[in-house]
Amino acid sequence: MKDNANRTFSFTPTPTSASWMNAVEGFFSKLSRQRLKHAVFNSLDACIAAIEGYIEHHDANDARPFRWSKEPEDHVEAWKQGHQRLKESAS
Repeated sequence: MKDNANRTFSFTPTPTSASWMNAVEGFFSKLSRQRLKHAVFNSLDACIAAIEGYIEHHDANDARPFRWSKEPEDHVEAWKQGHQRLKESAS
């Protein structure tokens, strides 16, 4: 058995305003509602084909570039503040 005592871990918080996550969650919600909710698949291959077909249709017709609403410096500053709060609560 490996000794885990020398391993180090780093906590990386996801910002509460993670706009990229909203986009990802929105896409999967739309996929679920529009393609998967009432579907019946007779095989895993059929399910995969349906998902891939939905993605191809979405990419050809509905996809728009994601626009970041914050500058990178704002995210770094929020991370620093969160990290500082973590350190303070640990002491």
